[in-house]
Amino acid sequence: MKRVIAILLSLTLLTSMSACSNSENSSLSTQVKTSESVENTEPIHLTNKMTETELAKVDKHSLTLLDAHKVTTKPVTNEQTEHKVSIEFASIPIDEIISGLEAAKEELPDEEYGKLYEKYASNIESGEDYTYPKYIFVDDQNIFNNAPLMPPTYVDGKLYVTDTKYNSETDSYETTTNTYADMDDYLDWIRRKFRDWNYPDEVIEKIEERILIADEAYRNGNYETLPEGSVVYSESDHSYIISTDENKDYRNEWEFDRQAVEEIRESIDEIDIYDEELDKNFVVHVTLPPGYDSSKEYPLILLTDGIWRFGNTPEMRKVMEDGKSSPVILVSIWYSYDVEDTSGSKRYNDLVLERSKSLDFITDNLMPYLGESYSIDYNNSTLYGHSDGGVFSHYALFNSDLYDNQPFGNYIIGSPAFWGLYYDYPNLNPEEYEKDYGYFDRNRKLSKSVYLCAGSQEDPDYTDSYNGHDTTLEGVAKLKERLESHGANLTYKLYDSHHYQYIPEMLIEYLKEKYPC
Repeated sequence: MKRVIAILLSLTLLTSMSACSNSENSSLSTQVKTSESVENTEPIHLTNKMTETELAKVDKHSLTLLDAHKVTTKPVTNEQTEHKVSIEFASIPIDEIISGLEAAKEELPDEEYGKLYEKYASNIESGEDYTYPKYIFVDDQNIFNNAPLMPPTYVDGKLYVTDTKYNSETDSYETTTNTYADMDDYLDWIRRKFRDWNYPDEVIEKIEERILIADEAYRNGNYETLPEGSVVYSESDHSYIISTDENKDYRNEWEFDRQAVEEIRESIDEIDIYDEELDKNFVVHVTLPPGYDSSKEYPLILLTDGIWRFGNTPEMRKVMEDGKSSPVILVSIWYSYDVEDTSGSKRYNDLVLERSKSLDFITDNLMPYLGESYSIDYNNSTLYGHSDGGVFSHYALFNSDLYDNQPFGNYIIGSPAFWGLYYDYPNLNPEEYEKDYGYFDRNRKLSKSVYLCAGSQEDPDYTDSYNGHDTTLEGVAKLKERLESHGANLTYKLYDSHHYQYIPEMLIEYLKEKYPC
């Protein structure tokens, strides 16, 4: 009898030890340890405050990110007899030309100034703006391919080209305007320039060919004029492309391991969602954990900057599969696939300048909507933000008490770029950030848990951005002090890393520690 009891006890122990590693078959797999900082143990229910317009535009479907649209171009070959030449023009207002020449006269040598004046002389006489071909394409191919050159401009039979060189002694870029007597003279310079950049001869020949085709079409007026803004820079192709309503598709800009995503594709839902307040469309990816059971509640991690962070979800889900964490719903958010933001201006606008509207969207629209489609434990869910997103997650944390909806019990504030709050824009109010938006004037203590992190080597990464204000690490250190002074449930860690390289490691570590098996 004792032997039977011992066997039963050992089986019970094995079952409890393997609960997370075999989540599809274990009824214990969804039991998650709750952070001590989350005082509210009652289930949280959110109110969906989406407008009729917003609700009508929601579209939940299977993953389409892997169906990346490739912009195709027809190569120029010697056998072709007809070519399509497309030009996007730009203009310089005459008053800017005049003021620019006045400034140049003081700074440039007489010979350089003479060339510059000659280029704009006819415009000064006529009082008309200067219009020039900003981008030239032959058969949808940029005539300079990936070369860092401006296209030539033509004035009275002469060619003018702006050449920009880096001066290592002054650590700055210097711009000069070169003049060429004719096309042969210009092409000689092109050959020398591209050979200096180690371009193969066959590539240089194709560039020459495109230049000659474009030159003939330009002189004969046999080209199509592209609307302003038609040409965009493609990070994936590292070149300028013509973007039209039919090919505005930036899925190629997303960073992820295609094979890793393919393996879990059936566990991913894709949601198109619109916010009226921001007047923007977003794409949301919901990655369900292994053995997801809609009758049970799961914590959720919302990752801002989905264009990069969605790529971390396969590895995070693998941690759950391997039984190294409890099951968690992983959600990432970014702009819709037809939106380009290589400059980061939209991201800064929505995560920093319009952070109040973005918080409204996530708190009262997105998270309640997700709760209607998935079983979410809001008490133990997490909002993640890094850099500008760290500014946003800090704002979201210290304004959370102003909302009826409470979708998060935990906040990750990664390398917050607080120095971006001191730029000369409306709605920033850095003094409010310095006081954590008055949260501790309204509340005795913080009822949420905080994971504050940064890279120990990152301060030099943005030296030119601080403008006399706290560096990233100085801002993080001061926030740490404020949180500790108020007895917040804080986890703090500096990774041996620059600004963003530590994020994949941090997310895996957070998943294991915050949601242990």
